[in-house]
Amino acid sequence: MLIRRLSAGVASAAIVVAALSIAPAAQAREEGMWTFDNFPIARVNRELGTNLDQAWLDHIRLSAVRLTTGCSASVVSAEGLVLTNHHCVLECVQDLSTPENDHVQNGWLTATREEERQCPGMQAEILTQITDVTDQITAAGQGLDGDAYVRARNEAAGRIEREACGEDSTTRRCQVISFYRGGQYKLYEYDSFADVRLVFAPEMQAGFFGGDPDNFNFPRYALDAGFLRLYRDGQPIQTNTFLTWNPNAPTDGEPTFVAGNPGSTARLMTVAQMEAQRDFDLPIGQLQRSELRGRLIAFSERSEENARIALDPLFGVENSFKAIYGRDLALNDRAFMQRIRDNEAELRARVAADPALAEQIGDPWGEIEALQDDYADLFLSNRQLVGSAGGGSTLYGMARAIVRGTVGASASTNTAALERALSSDAPIEPELEEMYLSFWLSKTREYLTVDHPAVRQLLGTESPEALAERLVEGTTLTDREARLALLRGGSEAVLASTDPLIQFVLANDATSRQAAAEWNTRIVAPTNRAAERIAQARFAVYGSEVYPDATFSLRLSYGRVAGWTYRGQEVAPFTYISGLYDRATGSSPFDLAPQWAAAQGRVNGNAVFDYSTTNDIIGGNSGSPVVNARGEVIGAAFDGNIHSLGGNFGYDGTLNRTVVVSSEAITEALRNVYGRSALLEELGAR
Repeated sequence: MLIRRLSAGVASAAIVVAALSIAPAAQAREEGMWTFDNFPIARVNRELGTNLDQAWLDHIRLSAVRLTTGCSASVVSAEGLVLTNHHCVLECVQDLSTPENDHVQNGWLTATREEERQCPGMQAEILTQITDVTDQITAAGQGLDGDAYVRARNEAAGRIEREACGEDSTTRRCQVISFYRGGQYKLYEYDSFADVRLVFAPEMQAGFFGGDPDNFNFPRYALDAGFLRLYRDGQPIQTNTFLTWNPNAPTDGEPTFVAGNPGSTARLMTVAQMEAQRDFDLPIGQLQRSELRGRLIAFSERSEENARIALDPLFGVENSFKAIYGRDLALNDRAFMQRIRDNEAELRARVAADPALAEQIGDPWGEIEALQDDYADLFLSNRQLVGSAGGGSTLYGMARAIVRGTVGASASTNTAALERALSSDAPIEPELEEMYLSFWLSKTREYLTVDHPAVRQLLGTESPEALAERLVEGTTLTDREARLALLRGGSEAVLASTDPLIQFVLANDATSRQAAAEWNTRIVAPTNRAAERIAQARFAVYGSEVYPDATFSLRLSYGRVAGWTYRGQEVAPFTYISGLYDRATGSSPFDLAPQWAAAQGRVNGNAVFDYSTTNDIIGGNSGSPVVNARGEVIGAAFDGNIHSLGGNFGYDGTLNRTVVVSSEAITEALRNVYGRSALLEELGAR
């Protein structure tokens, strides 16, 4: 199951390695997460026999949705109805649940617009314009080094964003995004919606039927679909741009296109950077996820209410753990790493064969490799004091946002964006907040040691547990109006605040900023300079038809409905609703949701439930519309097969598959399981 910019699943090293091919000179057919301004439309039409044009691309782009909670989606009606995955709305469903009515287990089934409820903290964005700003960003860093170079570029990006969207826009968002690891910078302008409401979500047992045993596997029988609606000024939006719903089953070999926001890939990293991932990032992260998972399980076992509260956080940690496990297996396989080395050697050799190009590019690969000793020295302090500060605590994140948004020369001028972020009505669970904070503090003490100056400053004479308890019990930031009052009061109000969490962040933020500045100076700035020249080398050697690494920005991948063959075993591309009942055992995770059990005699067992395609996707693509050559939505991507685990580093079109919940199954479920006639009528599928 693709979760919030991460893939999930378990596989042997042999399976992961068999799935990967990363040579740019011999790009696998149907490989690539392409930007909409550089989609290889002529090649796609030639390979797939389609007749796509710019109008088709524009329509898909303006119908695609990015959810700020880390998923993708699509507009599927003139009244702002949005299709995504069940697991992409799960947090919203849990936030709207109560001990008396657990919608995670019972489903969210609305009959009228009045029953649609806003998802706390969720926003939606539709990409409206792309502008190249590479020259402006690169000029900003001219003549500068280290942290000054990084800050100058960040400030330039912020200025470009403000000039394009204004200081306090509530309906637009602008974002400068780096592509090709610094080879290009683009300004992405979005139509933004702060009011996103939940329309439909099946029961957890229907949306995640098969649980972890089926996760990242196929055949699948999961109704991983949910519906949202975009509102503005209290009313559903009216739009002429949406994807037409196709309630029919796809056919084997049919061309398919996935428009979504893949979160992060590392296919353009150097060998030295991948080795650093293998040696530092992945193992440390897995150790901490493993322990946090244990703490969440222990918390869940204390009561039924605790289990309800921790369901979504535990779900996310477990899926992240599996995703990183797959990446770790790939990077520890000698054959796979040798292919990476061979590909890098080929690019370097082709640069060296052109004296003019070699003089222009120099040796950025060697420069990045030389940085890895510094990377090793700084990694733990940067992780604990900067990247993972707060340990995932919502309250800590709010406190830091308030402090950094109001105090000091770098205080934010975009107060509208901060206000939106702080205005969420999502429930905050104090016991989980204490757990996250105490876990982060204890791991920081463990990894940096008791005598580290930053640890002494963080803890003083308190234990991680006692400090976390004091901060959470004493803070007023659980109250929406209290945190907004601090933000609006500016630096004077924040500096005068007696809130213990605000005071904690004020006391320690300088240390965090110092650690970030050192990381920028010794790692980020020199890496970015070198990566830009590697990108220039790629453009010079391989031309313009090269796709960038994923950056949680809108991409389009192309493929076709297809199964696969592995070690002589053929896997068909389709599952059918009848297979759900055959697979059901009555025991978790293969027990039927009650409404599905009751509907067995009504549903069409021959309807396609889930299917597989050759599209190239990664975490963040969850909820992406799968469309046919006519631009009709025929399903929503929700997973990959087990062979795609290493997709962060490469793609193999013979084995890697996207797993899709079909529009036919969604239609059948709405009609004969849940009786959602109004929703069917809106989709044009009565």
